[in-house]
Amino acid sequence: MDRMQQKGGVAGDATPRAFTSTGSGVDIARPDLLRKRLRRRWMIGLSGAGALAVVTVLLLRLEPAAPRLSTEPWIGTVTRGEMRREVRGNGTLVPELIRFVQAETAGTVVRVAVQPGAAVGADTVILELSNPELSQQAFDAEWAAKAAEALLEKLRVSAESDRLQQESTLASLRSDARQAALEAKANEVLSKDGLVPAIEQERTRAKAQDLGARVAIEERRLAFAAESSKSQLAVQSAEVEKLRALRDLRRQQVANLHVKAGIDGVLTQLGDREMLQAGQRIAANATLAKVVVPTRLKAEVKIAETQARDVALDQKVAVDTRNGIVPGRVVRVDPAVQNGTVLVEVRLEGPLPKGSRPDLSVEGTIELEHLVDVLHVGRPVQGQPESTVGLFRIAADGLHAIRVPVKLGRGSVSEIEVREGLAEGDRVVLSDMGQYDSFDRVRVR
Repeated sequence: MDRMQQKGGVAGDATPRAFTSTGSGVDIARPDLLRKRLRRRWMIGLSGAGALAVVTVLLLRLEPAAPRLSTEPWIGTVTRGEMRREVRGNGTLVPELIRFVQAETAGTVVRVAVQPGAAVGADTVILELSNPELSQQAFDAEWAAKAAEALLEKLRVSAESDRLQQESTLASLRSDARQAALEAKANEVLSKDGLVPAIEQERTRAKAQDLGARVAIEERRLAFAAESSKSQLAVQSAEVEKLRALRDLRRQQVANLHVKAGIDGVLTQLGDREMLQAGQRIAANATLAKVVVPTRLKAEVKIAETQARDVALDQKVAVDTRNGIVPGRVVRVDPAVQNGTVLVEVRLEGPLPKGSRPDLSVEGTIELEHLVDVLHVGRPVQGQPESTVGLFRIAADGLHAIRVPVKLGRGSVSEIEVREGLAEGDRVVLSDMGQYDSFDRVRVR
C-alpha cells in the first residue's frame, strides 16, 4: 500500500507524475520528464493545426477547375483584309411569263386533250367544253344581225326611191317655172305693143313667181329628206353594228369552248385546285389551266426582315440551284413583310443548269457591300451585327480559352467585322457556348 501511494502520490490526487526506478526497487519522481512530454504534445498539436490552416488557405485561394468542352469547338481566326457583306435566303424559281387560261362562260368539260407537263403551242387545244345555251344564243345573234342588215338595206332602197321621186317632182316644177318665166317675159314684151292685156301679163308674172317659190321649197324638202334619210340609215347602221358585235362575241365564245393554250410553253396546271375531269361543270371566269415559258425563269428569294434593310435594286445575287450557281441582280424588293420575311425578285443573267424548272427550290446570296482592309472573323453563333458579346479566345497554351468582351460591327452571312477586343491572328471559339455562360475560362482540349 505504501508503495502504491508512493507511485500514485497522495490518494485522491489525479495529477500525473513521473517516476524513476532505482536499483533497490524504489521509484523516484521526475517532474522534468513530464514537462518535456507535454511540451512535445503541444508542439505536435500546434504544428498540425498550422499545417491544416495553411492547407485551408491554399485551397480557398485556388480557382475552380475550368470545365472541359463536351464537343470539338468550332474555332475561327481573326484576319484583316477584304470582306463581302452578304445576306442569304431561300426561294424558288418562278416563270417570268405565266398565262392563266380562264373560262369566258360556264360550261361542261367534254374532253381533256392535254395533260400537265406537256409542251403546248399557242393554238394547242387543252380542253373541250360544251354549253347548249351559248350555242342557242349564238344562233339567235346570227339571225338578229342578218335581220338588221336586211332592214338597213331596205331603208337604203326606200330612201333612194324617195329621193328619186322628189328629184323628179323638182325637175318637173323647174320646167314649169322656166316656161312660166318665159311666158311672163313674152307677155311683158307684147304688152308694151298693146297686143296682150295688162291683166294677162299680171297673171303670167304671178304664175312664174309661184312656180319659182315652189321650186325653192321642193329643193329645201329634197335637202331635208336627204338629211332625214341619212339619220335613219345611221341609226339602223348602229343597230346592225351592235348586233354584228354580239354575233361575233357569241361566235368567239362558242369557239373558245375549245380552250387553247394561248402561248408557246409547258402546261403546268389543269384546273384551279383540283384536276379537271370530263363531265365536270365549270363556272364562268374559273381558272382552267396554267401555261408557263420554262426557258424564261426568275428567282424569288425570301430574306429575313432584320437582314433586308440594306437590300437595294441592282445588287449582285448568286442563285444556287443545287446543280450550279447562276448570277443575277435584284430587280424588285417587296415593300411588305410577310411572315417575318421580305420577298426579293432576282433577274437571272446566266444560263440555267440542266434540270432547272419552275418551283425549283433555290438559295440566293445577295452581296450588300464590299469592304476593304477590315478586321473580321467567322460569324459566331451568338454574334449579332453592331453588338458587344463575350467570346472565348484561345490562350497561348492552346489548351484553354478565356472569355473576352468583343465589339462587333457590320455582319455578313458567315463573317462579321471586329471593331474592338481582338487582334489579327487571335483564335476564338465560334460555336455555341451558351452552356458555359457562368464560366470565364474553359478547357478546349
